[in-house]
Amino acid sequence: MLRPVAGDERCGLKFVMTLLETRTLSKYFGGLAAISQLDLDVYPLEILGLIGPNGAGKTTLFNVLNGFQKPNEGRVIFKGQDITGLKAHKIAQLGIGRAFQASTLFMRLTVFDNVFNGFHMNYKEGGWRSFLHTPRARKEERNIKQRVMEILEFMGLAESKDQLAQNLPYGHQKILGVCIALATEPTLLLLDEPLNGMNPEETSTVLDLLNKVREKGITILLVEHNMDAVMRICDRIVVLNHGKKIAEGLPREIGNNKEVIDAYLGADEEVDGIVS
Repeated sequence: MLRPVAGDERCGLKFVMTLLETRTLSKYFGGLAAISQLDLDVYPLEILGLIGPNGAGKTTLFNVLNGFQKPNEGRVIFKGQDITGLKAHKIAQLGIGRAFQASTLFMRLTVFDNVFNGFHMNYKEGGWRSFLHTPRARKEERNIKQRVMEILEFMGLAESKDQLAQNLPYGHQKILGVCIALATEPTLLLLDEPLNGMNPEETSTVLDLLNKVREKGITILLVEHNMDAVMRICDRIVVLNHGKKIAEGLPREIGNNKEVIDAYLGADEEVDGIVS
């Protein structure tokens, strides 16, 4: 659907086709609303930040968007198609990839094998053909191995391809999680706290990589508590609290929004990166 978004001062409003949208989306647990009547728009090639205090509904929203949980009400529209309630593997095949907050790596496998396994959603040959090593299956396996190396080179992990995932530095493990998500060949990438636990140098490296990912034509929806990083990288920010959207706008607008500050900290406190 076409939606108006703010342009620059010369152009005023412009109209952009939404990549993903939710309408009156709600998810309940035991009568409590984790998400309540949420309308959300994600535009192509933007990095959209999704922020809010713990328990605001951010991870639940991700679970609904990629099919891990079904909403109780509302719709999810992706590329103009209603995907509400589809199973996770179907949604992944349509082009929504996800890197998780918690570690989902195969720690006893190599970096290469972790990413190779991420391609299973798009593997064309049936299991029995692969087991019998038919010529078509062998060709596809060669192609996938080449694409694995392309991802690792793009994300700076090529030199670590033979290391076990458990032996990687923490920051590289987080990058590997993004590599696995990229192996599903997403149009929209959901990132749940990719900077959690990172030092400033690691954070800067990952922010540069995320900009590179966007330049490759991938839209990013980012959940993150590092507010300085969110303000630096996001084009727009949506704020959730108790499952409801309480604010939406440009980083500078969100950084000076009193309701956002109160939701995070209480009325009498400030934090670098929230208030400018």
